[in-house]
Amino acid sequence: MLSLSNIYIQYGDRILLDHVNFVLKPGERVGLVGRNGAGKSTLLKIIAQEMSPQEGEVVVPGHFTLGYLHQDMLMPKGKTVIDETMTAFSEILELEKELLDVSNELAVREDYESDEYHKLIERMGDVTEHLHHMGGATSEAEAERVLGGLGFQSSDMKRLTDEFSGGWQMRIELAKMLLRRPDLLLLDEPTNHLDIESILWLENWLFNYPGMVIVISHDRRFLDNVTNRTAEIVLGKIHDYKAAYSRYVELSTDRRELAQNAFENQQRLIADRERTINRFMAKATKTKMAQSMQKQLDKMERIEIDDQDTSTMKLRFPDAPRSGEVTAKVEHLTKRYGNVKVLENVDFQMLRGERVAFVGQNGQGKTTLAKILVGQEPATSGKATLGHNVTVGYYAQNQAETLDPKITLLQTLEQNCPEEMRTKVRSILGAFLFSGKDVDKKVSALSGGERARLALACMLLRPFNLLLLDEPTNHLDMLSKDVLKQALTDYNGTLLIVSHDREFLSGLTDRTIEFRDGHLKEYLGDVNYFLEKRQLDNMRDVEKATAISSSKAGGARSDNGVQVLGSEEKKQLERAVQKQEKRIAELEVEIGKWEQKLADPEFYSKPGANNDLKKYGDLKAELGKVYGDWEAAVERLS
Repeated sequence: MLSLSNIYIQYGDRILLDHVNFVLKPGERVGLVGRNGAGKSTLLKIIAQEMSPQEGEVVVPGHFTLGYLHQDMLMPKGKTVIDETMTAFSEILELEKELLDVSNELAVREDYESDEYHKLIERMGDVTEHLHHMGGATSEAEAERVLGGLGFQSSDMKRLTDEFSGGWQMRIELAKMLLRRPDLLLLDEPTNHLDIESILWLENWLFNYPGMVIVISHDRRFLDNVTNRTAEIVLGKIHDYKAAYSRYVELSTDRRELAQNAFENQQRLIADRERTINRFMAKATKTKMAQSMQKQLDKMERIEIDDQDTSTMKLRFPDAPRSGEVTAKVEHLTKRYGNVKVLENVDFQMLRGERVAFVGQNGQGKTTLAKILVGQEPATSGKATLGHNVTVGYYAQNQAETLDPKITLLQTLEQNCPEEMRTKVRSILGAFLFSGKDVDKKVSALSGGERARLALACMLLRPFNLLLLDEPTNHLDMLSKDVLKQALTDYNGTLLIVSHDREFLSGLTDRTIEFRDGHLKEYLGDVNYFLEKRQLDNMRDVEKATAISSSKAGGARSDNGVQVLGSEEKKQLERAVQKQEKRIAELEVEIGKWEQKLADPEFYSKPGANNDLKKYGDLKAELGKVYGDWEAAVERLS
């Protein structure tokens, strides 16, 4: 068990942590949430003992081990990926040596009743228990399995760590921590540099991890799938909820409503008592009664409520000018960097009004194709063209880092805006929570989240009919992500978005393009449809491999020669059928709504009718595919 007692941190006039208390018990996985700058990362540093509080203390058990993944880690150079990862086992080797030393000493000592002898026995027990706790990670094969789960290929194992970007080096550090199996894992935004598949793998690993976990993340779905407790930092205080993120949101709202009601009721009671006291004090016969009532009022424990910071940026993209029917087109495009193939003879097309998501493992070419589309990268062969009258608003993955750090926020917007927008620059900054003297701050003084907001503000200065956004939610907090998602939902142009945030993508796009091994695969649905479809495809691959294996080994079959399903296969198929039936019901409702619109003759004369007809056609096509998958799964079960 770990405990924090009376922790106090103050910077200047601002109290970051106000005498907070926090206890973490075995098996608990905590999501640490709060607005950017609330003190989440500071609290992790205090727990990791990388920072000392001005008051209070952190108490941990003896021989307690801890792994701390944060955003500023430095990777040693000169080692291969597998060699650097294998350093995770150095602690096990040291413990095994210590255990041997203690055993040898006990073998020669005869002072069985002495304190020193009993201390050696206790130490032997502690070391043995700790080795048992870490015993799962003992081989290179285990290291390769964890690296593979985090996205590394077999060919990467012997490459030097120097060859990898900061995001991939962060994965190596994460792999080392997972292999060490510490008593407590502290993870500060672990999904920032992971793709969807690696996030899914990490979720499963953490869900089954027996140790304690504290994680900071702006990925709502990740928190829901990993945590069983939520600690919210608000204005220096910690509010604790025995629930994952989505349930915490509901409980937090209920708590604030109850606290507000109790506060208002008490304030009315106090006001009534004070009026009575004032009346009685004016009468000599009731002065003692008034004084008695005043003493009771003074002793009353006053209810306090948090001044919750609910401020959010206000974001609305300008109306999109009309473009041609084809917004962007890629034909027989290949992209190589030296001998490394990124994209191989791919074709892709976007029509006006479409909303498309690029997904897939990092390094598979999502950002590369986005850069080729906006003219920032040349294709090796083939071509990429934009349609008639297409104007692109491009938000790069490192867009916030491209801002000039030496100029002010006001100057940043003035440099990027057309003359007719000059009078609106201050109001736009205000909408993004930069007001008053904030506009005269240098960009270098901004946090990552503030820079991301400023970069988004720059996109409101001109109207675009194609928004191409590459990982726009990096550094944004939950509320800001919700605001951005709503603004993109309301946007009336064409949208192309690269993201690994499943909750953000959910319902936002109607086509999903997966990048894998240099090729593109299209899914006619949002990210949830893509994940369901991929899960079913993966399950079919397992079934095929199982069938082949059983066939070779003379495996179990029914009397009529049909392969018998295993219990796990059957469960997977049953879950797939349930999901497909749910999706079929959703699609049929949605298609019914469209058919009501199509029945109106005036529908066909409205602007955008062709695009709406395409959406209707896409829904019908998706329904046909889901029905096909459902029939195949049901047939396997029967």
